[in-house]
Amino acid sequence: MPTLAEKLFASLCWLATMIPLLILVWLIGDTTLIGIKRINWTFLTGFPSRFAHEAGILPAMMGTLYLMALTAVIAIPLGILSAIYLEEYSKDSWIKKLIELNVANLAGVPSIIFGLLGLELFVRMMGLGPSLLAGALTLSLLILPVVITAARESLKTVPNTMREAGLALGGTKFSVTLRVVLPLSISQIITGVVLALARAIGESAPLIVIGAATYIAFVPSSPMSEFSALPLQIFQWVERPQQDFVDNASAAIVVLLIVLAFFNGIAAWLRQRQENNRGRP
Repeated sequence: MPTLAEKLFASLCWLATMIPLLILVWLIGDTTLIGIKRINWTFLTGFPSRFAHEAGILPAMMGTLYLMALTAVIAIPLGILSAIYLEEYSKDSWIKKLIELNVANLAGVPSIIFGLLGLELFVRMMGLGPSLLAGALTLSLLILPVVITAARESLKTVPNTMREAGLALGGTKFSVTLRVVLPLSISQIITGVVLALARAIGESAPLIVIGAATYIAFVPSSPMSEFSALPLQIFQWVERPQQDFVDNASAAIVVLLIVLAFFNGIAAWLRQRQENNRGRP
């Protein structure tokens, strides 16, 4: 029988878990109730306007989708290849330890610091200006440590016996990594990648620092186009004194949550499909 102290401790743990969850549910529910009334076809396909009832999020929404696509193309291959090198090929040395230390430290750096780095490196030195490509490169730096760490932890879950079996059957190090290790760890890698992109999709500070527009009246047409994003549009509307614009911000938050849920749904489907394929004879 649990003692009174154990029961009290269990109750405190339950409260510590439930209170943040209830607050989160309340915030999302309140925002959804306010924002859902504003979401319509005009809002989704319209352009920003100084009149709240005419304002839309099309440039910001498309800018977010293009930005995430470019960020994924840049960060995911680079992050996974880096993880494979560190976990499968590199030997224990001071260089490896230095890289691991820097990756771990960069994962905790505030996002605005990456914005300052992107401003100096991509916007000014490389001359990209406040473009989609500059924003994607900046966000890639932001999520790269998360992708590398998640991919390395996934690769570590593959038993060494699987690697040894592949090598014993005549496979090379490259073929064993490509055909054995990666397929066995890909579902967990996908989860880490989605979490990294989920962090990037809600960031506004790095984009503001590199000069991304908070008001833009066109859809980006190339990687060198100026752009806006949903977090920037939400930030711009929240600053307005009119309540109608605050309601627009709530509606944009709902759309952003739907986009996040969509990406997480795709990741869950891919992960489940991979698990099912692994279970087949």
